[in-house]
Amino acid sequence: MFSCFRGLLISLAVVAVSCGAPVMKLPAMPPAAAPAAADAASVIDEATRDCRTIRTLTAEVAASGKVGGQRVRVKLSLGVSRPASARIEAVAPFGPPIFIFVADGADATLLLPRDDRVLEHGEPDHVLDAAAGVPLTAAELRTTLTGCLAEADRGALVAAGDDWRVWRGGADEAYLHRDPSARVWRAVASIHKGAAGGGWRAEYRNHLNGLPRTIRLASLDAGGGTGAAFDLTLALSQVETNVTLEADAFRIQVPRTAQPISLEELRHARPGAREN
Repeated sequence: MFSCFRGLLISLAVVAVSCGAPVMKLPAMPPAAAPAAADAASVIDEATRDCRTIRTLTAEVAASGKVGGQRVRVKLSLGVSRPASARIEAVAPFGPPIFIFVADGADATLLLPRDDRVLEHGEPDHVLDAAAGVPLTAAELRTTLTGCLAEADRGALVAAGDDWRVWRGGADEAYLHRDPSARVWRAVASIHKGAAGGGWRAEYRNHLNGLPRTIRLASLDAGGGTGAAFDLTLALSQVETNVTLEADAFRIQVPRTAQPISLEELRHARPGAREN
Protein backbone atom coordinates (compact mmCIF):
# COMPACT_ATOMS: atom_id res chain seq x y z
CA MET A 1 0.00 0.00 0.00
CA PHE A 2 1.21 3.53 -0.90
CA SER A 3 4.29 2.00 -2.60
CA CYS A 4 4.62 4.74 -5.23
CA PHE A 5 3.87 7.58 -2.80
CA ARG A 6 6.24 6.30 -0.12
CA GLY A 7 8.99 5.30 -2.54
CA LEU A 8 9.06 8.59 -4.39
CA LEU A 9 8.99 10.70 -1.23
CA ILE A 10 11.78 8.73 0.36
CA SER A 11 13.86 8.90 -2.81
CA LEU A 12 13.51 12.68 -2.66
CA ALA A 13 14.12 12.74 1.07
CA VAL A 14 17.51 11.07 1.14
CA VAL A 15 19.17 13.71 -1.06
CA ALA A 16 21.65 15.56 1.13
CA VAL A 17 20.74 19.17 1.85
CA SER A 18 22.32 21.88 3.94
CA CYS A 19 20.86 22.74 7.32
CA GLY A 20 20.39 26.35 6.24
CA ALA A 21 21.19 29.58 8.02
CA PRO A 22 21.10 29.88 11.81
CA VAL A 23 17.78 30.83 13.38
CA MET A 24 17.31 34.58 13.11
CA LYS A 25 18.03 36.42 16.35
CA LEU A 26 14.98 38.47 17.31
CA PRO A 27 14.66 41.19 19.95
CA ALA A 28 12.93 40.51 23.24
CA MET A 29 9.18 40.99 23.16
CA PRO A 30 8.36 44.39 24.73
CA PRO A 31 6.13 44.39 27.83
CA ALA A 32 2.42 43.90 27.24
CA ALA A 33 1.76 47.41 28.59
CA ALA A 34 4.20 49.08 26.18
CA PRO A 35 2.53 51.92 24.24
CA ALA A 36 2.12 51.79 20.49
CA ALA A 37 5.10 53.05 18.52
CA ALA A 38 4.72 56.67 17.45
CA ASP A 39 5.60 55.68 13.87
CA ALA A 40 3.39 52.56 13.78
CA ALA A 41 1.25 53.61 10.84
CA SER A 42 4.16 54.70 8.64
CA VAL A 43 6.22 51.60 9.50
CA ILE A 44 3.43 49.16 8.57
CA ASP A 45 2.56 51.15 5.46
CA GLU A 46 6.18 51.03 4.30
CA ALA A 47 6.63 47.35 5.15
CA THR A 48 3.45 46.36 3.27
CA ARG A 49 3.64 48.78 0.34
CA ASP A 50 4.42 46.05 -2.19
CA CYS A 51 2.44 43.15 -0.72
CA ARG A 52 -0.86 44.59 0.46
CA THR A 53 -2.33 44.81 -3.06
CA ILE A 54 -1.51 41.20 -3.90
CA ARG A 55 -4.63 39.20 -4.70
CA THR A 56 -2.90 36.11 -6.12
CA LEU A 57 0.61 34.69 -6.17
CA THR A 58 2.11 31.81 -8.12
CA ALA A 59 5.64 30.46 -7.76
CA GLU A 60 7.97 27.54 -8.19
CA VAL A 61 9.43 26.53 -4.82
CA ALA A 62 12.49 24.46 -3.96
CA ALA A 63 11.83 23.13 -0.44
CA SER A 64 14.65 21.58 1.58
CA GLY A 65 15.33 20.76 5.21
CA LYS A 66 13.87 18.25 7.65
CA VAL A 67 10.42 16.83 8.33
CA GLY A 68 9.94 14.29 11.08
CA GLY A 69 13.71 13.86 11.43
CA GLN A 70 14.11 13.02 7.73
CA ARG A 71 16.04 15.23 5.32
CA VAL A 72 13.91 16.34 2.37
CA ARG A 73 14.31 18.14 -0.91
CA VAL A 74 11.31 18.56 -3.19
CA LYS A 75 10.09 20.93 -5.87
CA LEU A 76 6.66 22.49 -5.53
CA SER A 77 4.46 24.39 -7.94
CA LEU A 78 1.94 26.51 -6.07
CA GLY A 79 -0.65 29.23 -6.30
CA VAL A 80 -2.56 31.13 -3.63
CA SER A 81 -5.47 33.54 -3.84
CA ARG A 82 -7.06 35.96 -1.39
CA PRO A 83 -8.62 35.31 1.03
CA ALA A 84 -8.00 31.59 1.58
CA SER A 85 -7.45 29.48 -1.53
CA ALA A 86 -4.34 27.45 -2.31
CA ARG A 87 -3.00 24.81 -4.69
CA ILE A 88 0.25 22.88 -4.25
CA GLU A 89 1.67 20.25 -6.58
CA ALA A 90 4.69 18.26 -5.39
CA VAL A 91 6.62 17.67 -8.60
CA ALA A 92 8.22 14.26 -9.17
CA PRO A 93 11.42 13.77 -11.22
CA PHE A 94 9.25 12.13 -13.86
CA GLY A 95 5.58 11.39 -14.50
CA PRO A 96 2.58 12.68 -12.51
CA PRO A 97 2.95 14.82 -9.37
CA ILE A 98 3.63 13.12 -6.04
CA PHE A 99 0.56 14.84 -4.66
CA ILE A 100 -1.87 17.61 -5.51
CA PHE A 101 -3.31 19.64 -2.63
CA VAL A 102 -6.09 22.20 -3.03
CA ALA A 103 -7.92 24.24 -0.44
CA ASP A 104 -10.73 26.75 -0.61
CA GLY A 105 -11.64 28.24 2.74
CA ALA A 106 -11.96 25.45 5.31
CA ASP A 107 -12.27 22.63 2.75
CA ALA A 108 -9.26 20.75 1.38
CA THR A 109 -8.65 17.82 -0.97
CA LEU A 110 -5.43 15.90 -1.53
CA LEU A 111 -4.92 13.53 -4.46
CA LEU A 112 -2.14 10.96 -4.80
CA PRO A 113 -2.17 10.41 -8.59
CA ARG A 114 0.37 7.57 -8.57
CA ASP A 115 -1.54 5.54 -6.00
CA ASP A 116 -5.03 6.58 -7.13
CA ARG A 117 -5.90 7.59 -3.56
CA VAL A 118 -7.71 10.70 -2.38
CA LEU A 119 -8.59 12.54 0.82
CA GLU A 120 -11.60 14.81 0.40
CA HIS A 121 -13.21 17.52 2.54
CA GLY A 122 -10.51 17.72 5.18
CA GLU A 123 -9.39 20.74 7.18
CA PRO A 124 -6.55 22.38 5.19
CA ASP A 125 -4.01 22.59 8.02
CA HIS A 126 -4.66 18.98 9.07
CA VAL A 127 -4.35 17.69 5.49
CA LEU A 128 -1.19 19.66 4.75
CA ASP A 129 0.31 18.53 8.05
CA ALA A 130 -0.43 14.88 7.27
CA ALA A 131 0.98 15.12 3.73
CA ALA A 132 3.96 17.42 4.25
CA GLY A 133 4.39 17.90 7.99
CA VAL A 134 3.53 21.63 7.94
CA PRO A 135 0.18 22.61 9.55
CA LEU A 136 -0.76 25.79 7.67
CA THR A 137 -4.23 26.85 6.60
CA ALA A 138 -4.71 28.26 3.09
CA ALA A 139 -4.89 31.80 4.48
CA GLU A 140 -1.70 31.27 6.52
CA LEU A 141 0.04 29.88 3.46
CA ARG A 142 -0.85 33.00 1.47
CA THR A 143 0.30 35.47 4.13
CA THR A 144 3.44 33.44 4.79
CA LEU A 145 4.48 33.39 1.14
CA THR A 146 4.08 37.16 0.90
CA GLY A 147 5.36 37.96 4.40
CA CYS A 148 2.62 40.56 4.64
CA LEU A 149 1.02 42.33 7.61
CA ALA A 150 -1.43 44.39 5.57
CA GLU A 151 -4.28 43.78 8.01
CA ALA A 152 -2.25 44.39 11.18
CA ASP A 153 -3.66 46.65 13.89
CA ARG A 154 -1.39 49.69 14.01
CA GLY A 155 -2.08 50.08 17.71
CA ALA A 156 -0.47 46.72 18.43
CA LEU A 157 2.93 47.72 16.99
CA VAL A 158 5.51 48.60 19.65
CA ALA A 159 9.16 49.65 19.48
CA ALA A 160 12.02 47.31 20.42
CA GLY A 161 14.94 49.65 19.86
CA ASP A 162 15.59 51.98 16.92
CA ASP A 163 15.50 49.39 14.15
CA TRP A 164 12.90 46.88 15.38
CA ARG A 165 9.14 47.02 15.73
CA VAL A 166 7.10 44.15 17.14
CA TRP A 167 3.44 43.39 16.52
CA ARG A 168 1.36 41.15 18.79
CA GLY A 169 -2.10 39.92 17.81
CA GLY A 170 -3.51 37.32 20.17
CA ALA A 171 -1.15 34.34 20.08
CA ASP A 172 0.65 35.64 16.99
CA GLU A 173 3.69 37.90 16.80
CA ALA A 174 5.46 39.62 13.93
CA TYR A 175 8.84 41.33 13.78
CA LEU A 176 9.65 44.25 11.50
CA HIS A 177 13.23 45.37 10.94
CA ARG A 178 14.69 48.44 9.27
CA ASP A 179 17.34 47.36 6.81
CA PRO A 180 20.61 49.08 7.78
CA SER A 181 21.67 49.74 4.18
CA ALA A 182 18.42 50.51 2.36
CA ARG A 183 16.77 51.94 5.49
CA VAL A 184 13.53 50.22 4.53
CA TRP A 185 11.15 48.60 7.03
CA ARG A 186 10.36 44.96 6.26
CA ALA A 187 8.59 42.10 8.00
CA VAL A 188 11.37 39.61 8.73
CA ALA A 189 9.74 37.04 11.02
CA SER A 190 6.42 35.86 12.42
CA ILE A 191 5.52 33.47 15.21
CA HIS A 192 2.25 31.53 15.39
CA LYS A 193 1.62 29.87 18.75
CA GLY A 194 -0.75 26.95 19.15
CA ALA A 195 -3.55 26.96 21.69
CA ALA A 196 -1.98 24.01 23.52
CA GLY A 197 1.61 25.20 23.16
CA GLY A 198 3.97 24.76 20.24
CA GLY A 199 3.16 26.31 16.88
CA TRP A 200 5.48 27.45 14.11
CA ARG A 201 7.77 30.28 13.07
CA ALA A 202 8.51 31.88 9.70
CA GLU A 203 11.54 33.95 8.71
CA TYR A 204 11.72 36.08 5.56
CA ARG A 205 14.96 36.85 3.69
CA ASN A 206 16.29 37.92 0.29
CA HIS A 207 13.53 40.38 -0.55
CA LEU A 208 12.99 41.32 -4.18
CA ASN A 209 10.39 43.91 -5.17
CA GLY A 210 9.18 43.90 -1.58
CA LEU A 211 8.56 40.13 -1.38
CA PRO A 212 10.74 37.49 0.30
CA ARG A 213 12.42 35.00 -1.99
CA THR A 214 13.66 32.79 0.87
CA ILE A 215 11.33 31.68 3.68
CA ARG A 216 12.26 29.46 6.57
CA LEU A 217 9.46 27.55 8.32
CA ALA A 218 10.23 25.84 11.61
CA SER A 219 8.05 24.14 14.19
CA LEU A 220 7.96 25.38 17.79
CA ASP A 221 7.79 23.03 20.75
CA ALA A 222 6.10 23.83 24.05
CA GLY A 223 9.34 25.25 25.43
CA GLY A 224 9.90 27.58 22.49
CA GLY A 225 12.53 25.43 20.77
CA THR A 226 12.50 25.27 16.97
CA GLY A 227 12.66 22.60 14.31
CA ALA A 228 11.84 19.36 16.16
CA ALA A 229 8.88 18.49 13.90
CA PHE A 230 9.94 20.40 10.79
CA ASP A 231 12.54 22.90 9.64
CA LEU A 232 12.20 23.82 5.98
CA THR A 233 13.70 26.46 3.73
CA LEU A 234 11.57 27.55 0.77
CA ALA A 235 13.39 29.16 -2.16
CA LEU A 236 10.88 30.93 -4.42
CA SER A 237 11.43 31.53 -8.13
CA GLN A 238 9.27 32.48 -11.13
CA VAL A 239 7.10 34.53 -8.79
CA GLU A 240 4.08 36.18 -10.40
CA THR A 241 1.47 38.27 -8.64
CA ASN A 242 -2.10 39.25 -9.46
CA VAL A 243 -2.42 36.83 -12.35
CA THR A 244 -5.92 35.51 -12.93
CA LEU A 245 -6.54 32.23 -11.12
CA GLU A 246 -9.91 30.75 -11.93
CA ALA A 247 -11.92 28.93 -9.27
CA ASP A 248 -11.19 25.62 -11.01
CA ALA A 249 -7.51 26.02 -10.06
CA PHE A 250 -8.55 25.24 -6.49
CA ARG A 251 -10.53 22.14 -7.33
CA ILE A 252 -9.43 18.63 -8.28
CA GLN A 253 -11.14 16.37 -10.75
CA VAL A 254 -10.99 13.20 -8.68
CA PRO A 255 -10.79 10.03 -10.81
CA ARG A 256 -13.72 7.67 -10.31
CA THR A 257 -11.24 4.92 -9.55
CA ALA A 258 -9.58 6.82 -6.66
CA GLN A 259 -9.92 5.12 -3.29
CA PRO A 260 -10.17 7.08 -0.01
CA ILE A 261 -7.17 7.57 2.23
CA SER A 262 -7.45 8.73 5.84
CA LEU A 263 -5.40 11.41 7.57
CA GLU A 264 -3.74 8.76 9.71
CA GLU A 265 -2.80 6.62 6.71
CA LEU A 266 -1.45 9.68 4.92
CA ARG A 267 0.56 10.74 7.96
CA HIS A 268 2.23 7.32 8.21
CA ALA A 269 3.10 7.35 4.52
CA ARG A 270 5.33 10.44 4.55
CA PRO A 271 9.07 10.43 5.33
CA GLY A 272 10.01 10.16 9.00
CA ALA A 273 6.59 8.84 9.99
CA ARG A 274 6.57 6.13 12.60
CA GLU A 275 5.71 2.68 11.33
CA ASN A 276 2.90 0.68 12.89
